[in-house]
Amino acid sequence: MTKTLPVATPTTPSVSSGNTQFTQEAPGADLIVFNANIFTGNLAQPEASAFAVKKGRIYSVGIDTDILGLKNASTQIIDAGGRRLIPSINDAHMHLLNEANYTYNVRWDGVPTLNRALSMLSEQAERTPEGHWVKVIGGWSPYQFEENRFPTMEELREAVPNRPLQVQYAYNHAFMNELAMEALGVGTDRFPDLQVIEFEQDDKGNYTGVLHGDTFGFVALEALVPQPTFEEQLSSLIYTVHGLNRFGVTSVFDCGSRGYPDAHVTAEMLMRENRFNLRLSFVDMQWGSSSMVDAEINAITAISPMSPGQSLNPSMAHGHVFRGAKALDTEVHDHENFDLPAVLLDPERIHRHVEQDIAKLVQRRIPFRMHISYNENITPFLDAMEKMNETTPLDGLKWSIEHAETISPENIIRVKNLGGGIALDPKMAMHGDAFIKTYSREKALETPRLRALVDSRIPLAMTTDGFRASSFNPWVAVSWVVSGKAVSGTEVLAEHNRLSRVEALNLFTRGAAWFTDAEAEMGRIAPGNLADFALLDRDYFSVPEDEIKHVTSVLTVLDGRVVFGAEDFSTLAPVLPDILPDWSPIKYYGGYYGAK
Repeated sequence: MTKTLPVATPTTPSVSSGNTQFTQEAPGADLIVFNANIFTGNLAQPEASAFAVKKGRIYSVGIDTDILGLKNASTQIIDAGGRRLIPSINDAHMHLLNEANYTYNVRWDGVPTLNRALSMLSEQAERTPEGHWVKVIGGWSPYQFEENRFPTMEELREAVPNRPLQVQYAYNHAFMNELAMEALGVGTDRFPDLQVIEFEQDDKGNYTGVLHGDTFGFVALEALVPQPTFEEQLSSLIYTVHGLNRFGVTSVFDCGSRGYPDAHVTAEMLMRENRFNLRLSFVDMQWGSSSMVDAEINAITAISPMSPGQSLNPSMAHGHVFRGAKALDTEVHDHENFDLPAVLLDPERIHRHVEQDIAKLVQRRIPFRMHISYNENITPFLDAMEKMNETTPLDGLKWSIEHAETISPENIIRVKNLGGGIALDPKMAMHGDAFIKTYSREKALETPRLRALVDSRIPLAMTTDGFRASSFNPWVAVSWVVSGKAVSGTEVLAEHNRLSRVEALNLFTRGAAWFTDAEAEMGRIAPGNLADFALLDRDYFSVPEDEIKHVTSVLTVLDGRVVFGAEDFSTLAPVLPDILPDWSPIKYYGGYYGAK
């Protein structure tokens, strides 16, 4: 005999068991988006005009009439106005948590002329109170300017005559005026021995104001200047995240900061208040007196115990997840400075690092990411990895090479055979003109080997490596791999080495999901995927190539809730607190040119 079960209505009292009550929720969607030109990323359903969201996940995708039939009295309905909608951007390698002083800095990202960049410094110098500096810390390139050159020291001194000034170009070199060098005690016993920082001197022994260094040197140098208060650090994080949301970014992978838990305090505070508008994965990096890997293992086992894959923010899927270690050794770091020839590492030192450090991570099943830019260093690293794998098998452990600018086709296959992935970045978009001067145009056109990488089907992501070595705008990277042109307009990728617009976007969506163990949940507008998406200000798939780098979002949604809105959708956006400090350059210029 067939039994018919009673159906509970939203007002039907729930059945209780002990002290637990279960309430039947009303059917229907929490959110419906319709009248959209959707790129789904789902090969089985490549196009759609509407979808429905329930509890932060997409559960139905189709045409307007079908999806609108899923609404109930409380459904939020968004008319996309026919705009292009995409799965939101997932940046699989950046340094979000290093931006504690984001609101202290003038950002030249996207500024089209050097004249305007210099006027921003001059204007900011008038607002900056005594005791503080005027700073530009990375994210720009001289090749983005119409003038196609660096500022001169005379121009910088004229722009900022009354405050200490530092203008840093990636992690390559920087400019300081006399007030800045005096404040640091350059040339005196007050200035610490940073070793890798070198101040240029003229033939009379006077400091020119130009200094050279590497990543570690510039990080150490930054700690010597005035630091933000905790409240200002909190404001910096809020506005850094806001800047990312503006480009349609809802998920990032922090690939190295000053370590857990210190670098995460502000993020965790915002997470508790449901104000951290990103999904955050991270590899941890601890500074140890001998081995950084030993320091990392000690940190996550004894000081701040964490398991790889553990969510530290269970209120949101992939909300704050420890993904392993940055397998860093200061002597096994080939700083990518295209103004200079490649840094060639000692193969024996690379072998020791793999045998003594990385093997410990593999034994403990701790995923890791390895910074290597140049093929000359990738080869001995893979030699050592293959040897280690014979006695200490990777056995499916997730690992990757970061940057890999000049990796060869042979080494791509070796990485794939070892189960690794590759996270690329757009430094050739930002600094490709320098690469041409140092190497050749012919070599630049094959750097990196994008077509070989995509065709190999190796786990692959495009990233920004923001906010210092490159711009945090992912559309600069997309523009470069599609058009083959750097920010200067110079051709830096051969036509056969470029990607289609679909392939380029996939590297920031589906490709990036591999690095966060979210292949089945992120990167598509499809049932079962997380409700993370961006409505664009222009149609990425049809605009001229030279407009791609200007794409922004007018509506960014994370976990089914609006985190950014502009133009017709500005009223849906959450209200942001006032920027701190009140003289912040971000208050006047935004974090990217045109953001204000």
